[in-house]
Amino acid sequence: MPVEIRVPALGESVVEATIAKWLKAPGDAVTAGEPIVELETDKVNVEVPAETSGILGEITHAEGDTVGVGQVIGTVSANGTAAATPPEAGATPAAAAVPAAENGRDTTANHATPTASAIASANNVDLSTVHGTLPGGRIGKDDVVRASQPATPAPPPAAAPVKPAATPVAAPSGRPEERSRMTSRRRTIAQRLVEAQHNAAMLTTFNEVDMTAVMEVRKRRKEAFEKRFGVGLGFMSFFTKASIGALKQFPSVNAEIQGDEIVLKKYYDIGIAVGLEDGLVVPVVRDADKMSFAQIEQKIKDLAGKARENKLTLSDLQGGTFTITNGGVYGSLMSTPILNAPQVGILGLHAIKERPIVVAGEIAIRPMMYIALSYDHRVIDGSTAVRFLVKVKELIEDPETLLLEG
Repeated sequence: MPVEIRVPALGESVVEATIAKWLKAPGDAVTAGEPIVELETDKVNVEVPAETSGILGEITHAEGDTVGVGQVIGTVSANGTAAATPPEAGATPAAAAVPAAENGRDTTANHATPTASAIASANNVDLSTVHGTLPGGRIGKDDVVRASQPATPAPPPAAAPVKPAATPVAAPSGRPEERSRMTSRRRTIAQRLVEAQHNAAMLTTFNEVDMTAVMEVRKRRKEAFEKRFGVGLGFMSFFTKASIGALKQFPSVNAEIQGDEIVLKKYYDIGIAVGLEDGLVVPVVRDADKMSFAQIEQKIKDLAGKARENKLTLSDLQGGTFTITNGGVYGSLMSTPILNAPQVGILGLHAIKERPIVVAGEIAIRPMMYIALSYDHRVIDGSTAVRFLVKVKELIEDPETLLLEG
């Protein structure tokens, strides 16, 4: 009896996925626990293993199809024969082994039905070359008829259905266009971004930060830091610590709305946005307030690597009390980040540019960064948002204070 391949539970609030890739083709042998199909959700890619050893049979959903949790997408034959769909006309089904000769006598003829034997004799068909498909591998008349027909190349094993690649097509205007189906991740990201704008009273406030002090610390300590901890000293650990210091002073920014209640989080799970080819994912650095700079940098490095290799798990992405996104790595000078619901605050970082500013009454050239806080005005007042961003600015411009307040 074939074993069904079903879409597994994919985590909280995830009810569907897209078939990203079949790792096996129909007719391939599979081993229990071996991944046979990769599913893509808006959060992570999930490999579905075979529940039993056998042969991959029918594939009912192609790459690119959207499927729901619990839906059957294929079968595995546990007895080692690929069943589920009848063989194509002209194809030679796999057969059980023909019994071996006893005492040197050929017993092949006795392993065929009388009708099959008669047809074989009339058509000069050697029964020892015929594969039987009846129970026990016995040869039937249909087996002999197929064997008596002119040999035709056997069709190759049916490959897993593949999602058509995007190709240029002629638009009604005659000008070239290219169409491709949105991935499950891109479709869900689009939906949630629209929901975030519709369901929250979102505003953004801006400030600018003089990065001189942080850059000097990095310049002095970068080599020793990397040698000691095995990871680079980047800017994200500074901004993570600065954000935590500001969140402690303004706890409403570390909150969410549940029904008609505001829930203030007394812990600091900081989401770090990571850009992928088909959109952003936001893995979470948990209990970041209890981590050192090196631990934060290592965790961010590990999560970013897992994201780019599609190895993030749902536990890496769930939760989060506040998010930091860095558009500066792409050259963004200023932007308004969109809330990562149900969070009520997100900090946007941008490119560092040398600009003339006034310092102690004199014009100086300093490395400056614009920072932005998008916030839900239903929970956070404008004055709180402004003061939160000022606090981040103060902590970055005097990084020694991060040891006390971060």
